[in-house]
Amino acid sequence: MDYFIVVVTTVAGLYFHGWLYVRMRRWMDRDLALSLAGEDVRKREYMLRRLEQARVQKVRRKALAEWLAREAAAYQG
Repeated sequence: MDYFIVVVTTVAGLYFHGWLYVRMRRWMDRDLALSLAGEDVRKREYMLRRLEQARVQKVRRKALAEWLAREAAAYQG
């Protein structure tokens, strides 16, 4: 019974850690997109749509900042 408790606790801890890691990365990506948009509400919505497009296109994390900066520069608002 002791092993069962250790296994369940360990699996739950690892799952929570993974969930938290993914969540924090999404928050950081969202903050990056919004910081590139500034105070313009329409540009903020545009950048959030571009961020979603980057996820669909599977833009690598290393290239995401540059990709979002290009998209922000291309904004016609």
